[in-house]
Amino acid sequence: MPTSPRRTRFLLPLALLLVWLALGGAFGAFAGRLGEVSTNDGASFLPRSAESTRVTELERAFRTGSTLPVVLVWEAQDGPVDDRLRAEAGRALAAAAAVPGTTGQASPLLPAADGRALEAVVQLRADLGPDTKVAVREIRERARVAGATSGVAGPAAVQADLSGAFAGIDGLLLGVALGVVLLILLLVYRAVLLPLLVIAGAVFALAVACAVVYALARHGVVRVDGQVQGLLSILVIGAATDYGLLVSARFREELAAGRDRFDAARTALRRSAEPVAASGLTVGLGLLVLLLSDLTNNRALGPVGAIGIACAVLAALTFLPAALALSGRAAFWPARPTAAGGSGRLWQRVADLVARRPRALWVGSVAVLAALAACSPLLDARGVPQSELFTTAQPSVAAQRLLSAHFPGGSGNPAVIVADAGRAEEVAAAAARVPGVASVRPYTGGAPSDPPVVADGRIRLDATLADPADSDPALAAVGRLRTAVHAVDGAHALVGGYSAQQADIRLTARHDRALIMPVVLLCILAVLVLLLRSVLAPVLLAATVALSYLATLGVSALVFPHVFGFSATDPSVPLYGFVFLVALGVDYNIFLMTRVREESARLGTRAGVLRGLTATGGVITSAGVVLAATFAALGVIPLAFLAQIAFIVAFGVLLDTLLVRSLLVPALVHDLGGRVWWPARRAD
Repeated sequence: MPTSPRRTRFLLPLALLLVWLALGGAFGAFAGRLGEVSTNDGASFLPRSAESTRVTELERAFRTGSTLPVVLVWEAQDGPVDDRLRAEAGRALAAAAAVPGTTGQASPLLPAADGRALEAVVQLRADLGPDTKVAVREIRERARVAGATSGVAGPAAVQADLSGAFAGIDGLLLGVALGVVLLILLLVYRAVLLPLLVIAGAVFALAVACAVVYALARHGVVRVDGQVQGLLSILVIGAATDYGLLVSARFREELAAGRDRFDAARTALRRSAEPVAASGLTVGLGLLVLLLSDLTNNRALGPVGAIGIACAVLAALTFLPAALALSGRAAFWPARPTAAGGSGRLWQRVADLVARRPRALWVGSVAVLAALAACSPLLDARGVPQSELFTTAQPSVAAQRLLSAHFPGGSGNPAVIVADAGRAEEVAAAAARVPGVASVRPYTGGAPSDPPVVADGRIRLDATLADPADSDPALAAVGRLRTAVHAVDGAHALVGGYSAQQADIRLTARHDRALIMPVVLLCILAVLVLLLRSVLAPVLLAATVALSYLATLGVSALVFPHVFGFSATDPSVPLYGFVFLVALGVDYNIFLMTRVREESARLGTRAGVLRGLTATGGVITSAGVVLAATFAALGVIPLAFLAQIAFIVAFGVLLDTLLVRSLLVPALVHDLGGRVWWPARRAD
């Protein structure tokens, strides 16, 4: 076939490069604008079918507008509360109730039983959005009283601190992630231009993904919160970098084989397209399975993450080949492109070890993983208590401790009972008899002496719990409370509120794990069967990654309480960890096994796996280190949920990269030989 003129060969890569530059310029700002369409209101992410969700909807009828309570507490520094402190606290309460965004009347000052503290509640409009943080900050300033330790707690204060924690999502998280990735690539590849090209592809992919998500969220098609926003950035940067490294590694091989840059780019694209597309498909399908969840924030991550992965695949298969074709050998300067880069001798030694003792290696690897996996049942996923919600000190946490020291633990955050007004007395009496309920009073919308609010024939009762609203005793009390009020004939009573929401989230999270994890595995198996034209190999690969996930949970169960000080994990952490680790862990097996299948066709299975391991060892290990470092960057956001996800994914990816893909899988394939491709037949 005649070679096209040199000038013509420039046109397509140059056109692709210009298109991506235009997209990056047009959409780059959207990476910093997702906060405009995100919400961090916890009530927006409740289970759709849960009792607490129905109560949240019914509560709206009792108020002219939805509100968030702000609980103010003053503790006397010396002795009991005196008249002066009571008067000063009254003036501070009046000033706090006048802050823009507050609504309705403030509650009266309530003295603690020990006489050393005062409590009051003001209401903030729930539709303030980012201004909630401003209003809470102003309330904190106005609540200060000489001679007392003051604090501001409650849902509004927690939401304000969450907004402050997520303020670093747009800039800090992205900057740290990109900086870490760039540093690793510079150290590993010892080249100037290649790391910049890979990073540019990731940034362009993120810009397009954020623009698409922004448009969909603005029209209500998808939901975005701070967690989804942060995970989108990390997913796109990590995946785009991994795919870019695979493409550039094949490009380097083709240059080392003597091809010119245009032929090398075309061949690299052709040989990389299948594993990159299959990898993107497994991760995308794994994320989309989250749509089966009954938790809104889980469902939100599904399509948002899948959009990000699709953009990462697109950038890796269009922008990067074009950039490599135009830059040629200069991409690897000052190093010279060789087939295996600078790590060929290391991976040749690993391949020799696999060839000498395959069975001992895979049996030993399985034994190590199984021993770690045996600790996985110790991981406590009952939910992170509010005192551990943040990894750094926060005013709302300190205020909640102050409140709990002098008042019933559930003060300011009651269980909400909605029942038919005609049976209010029976429901109130039944609720008051429940162990763990400190008091029950009707909702008046103002002072306690005002008449109860009746809406649509229903009445609302607020049950203050004796224990902190997010504690296990409080959640157990909610269960007893529901049993008691449901038993009142004709009352049609329902129990909601924060504690009930947490109980429902725990129950739903367990249901989601039981449903979603098997479906994710089935989706991944289907992709692997189509990719490898085999049944046995996909089953073995999926099993190794699932075992690696359980081993990671086992390590996390030991590390979280004893190293990081977490008494428990968020209920969604095991599910997120599974989706990310299984889908992303299979990626590296896809990169390895597609190369093994390619080499086996001409060398036989055992020689093919050794050749595939030598050829892909360096690039896959680099990709794993980059992805682990990218997820570790989530730790800069001071939230326990993200810190836990960061550790699980970073550790799990390294375990997959360094043990499962480097030793376990190659040794298992070498030991089985041609049988691994069953029902197809290939030479050993």
